[in-house]
Amino acid sequence: MLIDSYDRVVDYLRVSVTERCNFRCQYCMPEKPFSWVPKENLLTFEELFEFMKVAIDEGVKKIRITGGEPLLREDLDAFIKMIYDYAPSIDLAMTTNAFLLKGTAQRLKDAGLKRINVSIDTLKPEVALAIAGKDVLKNVLEGVDEALRVGLKVKVNMVPMKGMNADEIVDVLEYSKARGMSIRFIEYMENAHAKADISGMKSSELLEILGKKYNFSDDGFDGASPSHYYTMEDGYKFGIIEPYGDDFCKQCNRIRLTAEGHLIPCLYFDEAMSIAESIKRGDIKGAALVLKEVVKNKPEKNRWGGDDAEISSRAFYETGG
Repeated sequence: MLIDSYDRVVDYLRVSVTERCNFRCQYCMPEKPFSWVPKENLLTFEELFEFMKVAIDEGVKKIRITGGEPLLREDLDAFIKMIYDYAPSIDLAMTTNAFLLKGTAQRLKDAGLKRINVSIDTLKPEVALAIAGKDVLKNVLEGVDEALRVGLKVKVNMVPMKGMNADEIVDVLEYSKARGMSIRFIEYMENAHAKADISGMKSSELLEILGKKYNFSDDGFDGASPSHYYTMEDGYKFGIIEPYGDDFCKQCNRIRLTAEGHLIPCLYFDEAMSIAESIKRGDIKGAALVLKEVVKNKPEKNRWGGDDAEISSRAFYETGG
């Protein structure tokens, strides 16, 4: 079992398999050229899997595949099957923009994937074009429909932004609800790589908008999830993630691995240790020691709250958000 210095059990590993993305979303990487880390700098799926086995053996129970956009990496289903075959009980999920999902959902499900998170920031094609930098909405919605058809559980993420998609908060919730998908509204996470003029919405503003249409109760936090949950009168739940607070840090159970092998203790911190050298030379014990050191040094909370709040320089497309 992996336990940090604040007595939190760390049993959730998010694995970025690529920093590449086929979108250029305003809140993530709008100015980044369409280039990528040389393939030789990335850990192979076999090398990543060697570390996955270490993490699972040490007590990790949930693994989420992220990017960039993970579906841009070839043979992703084969990697997922490696993990599933080693530990069929593992909670195996993926975060994707769904643009390529229509043609891959069945293979992913057959390989052992159980759940996906998809960003749906708008239901208007022209707004999707403005946010993502390309015409993406048709592919995304078709990908979501296919994922549901093959039996994957789907959770929707939305980043509401003033002057962009704030008028669609109810529409995206209703779209998700009608399809049996849960939804989380995520406050815009200010970072050095995003477009400078974005104006996000605070949870109080979101609740005011939703409160005009629905009655709901405040459920608080649920386990280690970063979402603050609310339940509507008909039983449907929605969540809000407030990154500028640190309430969810108290139960944080996750660490992150980049495609190049950097193990990161907290999304909002730039400190990391690499497992790449150990894995490449077959030093499994060395990789396990790095894992335990990163967990031990996991910070108590993020740096975004209070008077000393910082704008993160972490590239979220490297760590999967």
